[in-house]
Amino acid sequence: MTADNAASPSFPDPTVQPVPVSVVRQVDAADTTLQNPRRAVISLGSNLGNRLETLQGAIDALEETPGTRVKAVSPVYETEPWGVAADSQPAYLNAVVIVKTTLPPSSLLERAQAIEEAFERVRGEQWAPRTLDVDIVSYQGVVSDDPALVLPHPRAHERAFVLVPWHDVEPGAEVPGRGPVADLLPSLGGQGVTLRADLQLVLPD
Repeated sequence: MTADNAASPSFPDPTVQPVPVSVVRQVDAADTTLQNPRRAVISLGSNLGNRLETLQGAIDALEETPGTRVKAVSPVYETEPWGVAADSQPAYLNAVVIVKTTLPPSSLLERAQAIEEAFERVRGEQWAPRTLDVDIVSYQGVVSDDPALVLPHPRAHERAFVLVPWHDVEPGAEVPGRGPVADLLPSLGGQGVTLRADLQLVLPD
């Protein structure tokens, strides 16, 4: 990994500009590979191994998933591990991607878990370090309490490492049942979230 830059603000960098709506519409109109796609928000995280390479690999794997196209990738943030004592684990790199997919939520979850396994994710105790997290945060505004996949993610509204990068790529986003992301952010404080301007994830061609 490259060396960290000086500490950056915990909330979205004002120099990070969202993609204009007109451009998004042009991209979507040109994408004839999907029929009646649904919009999903996916959170990525890694705190073991080559974290940036792992996140990029997950993005590429999502793009290679039949019926799925990655439409936006957030800046990279470094965050303190959630739910554990300070300095007990390496820091995470986190990002959020927006995808359009024809897969139903259950199939998208299966693909997310397969990608985790491909990067040797070990499922053990809660809050353990891991090579890769791929979490479905939101799926086309669906609200569901299905224990196999709760939508939206039941803790997304509490996590700056999800909401900060999500707000970067979708300033008008809302967590279904919880309200606008922009309104949820102030109550979270920094939560140890730092923009890594020296690192970049690439939107697949």
